[in-house]
Amino acid sequence: MLKIEDLLKELTERYEKLKLGGGTKKIQAHKAKGKLTARERIEYLVDKDAEFVEFGTFAGDGMYEEEGGCPNGGCVCGIGYVSGKMCVIVSNDATVKAGAWFPISAKKNLRAQEIAMENRLPIIYLVDSAGVYLPMQAEVFPDKEHFGRIFRNNAHMSSMGIPQVAAIMGSCVAGGAYLPIMSDYALIVEGSGSVFLAGSYLVKSSIGEDIDNETLGGATTHCEISGVTDNKFPNDEACLDEIRKIFDKMGHFDAAGFDRKEAVLPAKDPKEIYSILPTDRTKPYDMLEIIERIVDNSEFDQYKKGYGQTILCGLARINGWAVGIVANQRKIVKSKKGEMQMGGVIYSDSADKAARFIMNCNQQKIPLVFLQDVTGFMVGSRSEHGGIIKDGAKMVNAMANSVVPKFTFIVGNSYGAGNYAMCGKAYDPRLIYSWVTGQMAVMSGASAAKTLVQIQTATLKSKGITIGEAEEKELLDKITDRYNSQLSPYYAASNLWVDGVIDPLETRKIISMGIEAANHAPISKRYNVGVIQT
Repeated sequence: MLKIEDLLKELTERYEKLKLGGGTKKIQAHKAKGKLTARERIEYLVDKDAEFVEFGTFAGDGMYEEEGGCPNGGCVCGIGYVSGKMCVIVSNDATVKAGAWFPISAKKNLRAQEIAMENRLPIIYLVDSAGVYLPMQAEVFPDKEHFGRIFRNNAHMSSMGIPQVAAIMGSCVAGGAYLPIMSDYALIVEGSGSVFLAGSYLVKSSIGEDIDNETLGGATTHCEISGVTDNKFPNDEACLDEIRKIFDKMGHFDAAGFDRKEAVLPAKDPKEIYSILPTDRTKPYDMLEIIERIVDNSEFDQYKKGYGQTILCGLARINGWAVGIVANQRKIVKSKKGEMQMGGVIYSDSADKAARFIMNCNQQKIPLVFLQDVTGFMVGSRSEHGGIIKDGAKMVNAMANSVVPKFTFIVGNSYGAGNYAMCGKAYDPRLIYSWVTGQMAVMSGASAAKTLVQIQTATLKSKGITIGEAEEKELLDKITDRYNSQLSPYYAASNLWVDGVIDPLETRKIISMGIEAANHAPISKRYNVGVIQT
């Protein structure tokens, strides 16, 4: 069995490989044009020694292999600080297919805009893209959550008063040309930046006009003739310096009013999480020990401590911010009736407790943190007769209608309806990350594989085909391997079901920056859970 240190080493290796984008040769060719890489642009732009949280890092990982791949989803995205102002940054990576938009690129850019809109954060676009990847245009162009949604969001953010600043630092063609021009500021780099609906070759074939790209849509053309862009700059650095000046003059935001005091480090060593948390997802452990190594001064005030013990609920502070924590307890506990309850399973009493706690946090304007290690809701006649569906629905209802910001971390298992009740991606967490130990699916690999084998065996028998034990085992192993590959946190991150895969020690930083971002957006919606049976 691998240790967490082994999983962290794998995380580092994967991340370092992704940082190369399209590869060393593509980076060299990019820099030979006098351009900074996507990551270098962000590093130059953001405040030095300030925190930066990247999201969508593993988007597209392992996808589109026949097309040469799309590492990082073809862009780098994150939340950082520019001239002291928190913002979202999107930086196209032109070393990946010239920055062309794959389906996952559109999904990642939409996620960046979603984060900006939810938290009312200014957004910066560092544009260097060849537009839609034409061989896959049917998967990125026409649907509701495809490429065109980005420009719809441009318009909506403008109406919401969210500042958008675009820097054209390379190609910006066809429909993609609307993104920077629908922003509040449109800057362009002389010599490398260009923006037009159709390039010189298409103009020649369409209307017979001979013209070069620079004259057609370069910096001088758009700053001095068309007025499409605001100002031109001699290089990437000068353009990025101008963005810093723009942010330096921006006014301050109206705060949501989440409570914060001076931050205190956990009293218990966070690195001890590595020895407390087993990598074997079937083994129990005490989630309270994990929580006490995340929260300030290791202080966690439990809600209904002796009731519904397979979910831990309580108040704490993380980096000074007040939070309400809802976490699955993985150790075996004894219920109020003296029954032994399995860890990681949601019972009626624990669902009832969690629902009531979530309601309290909404009433008191306390952000929620969900720590998932859940195999699902309890099944069987006793649970059904006890109303597990009703109590589970109560928890889902309370969580889904929550108006305070929610932050989710997949610590271990995240299976089936347990994923939903504990604020999975479908329930709009402001940020959702998986620890290196996380895994997500409808059910465990072993359970799913056995079920699928039974179905396939029964199908073959109905056709008069009987398979032996050896063949059945071979089929089981094949299905198990395929299913387990989809349990990986990197598979979830590749599909953007989570915002990234992290070292557990990064959890405090992500929660702190997440709440600071959420504090930019005052809560305007009244909390109403609708109809809940009691």
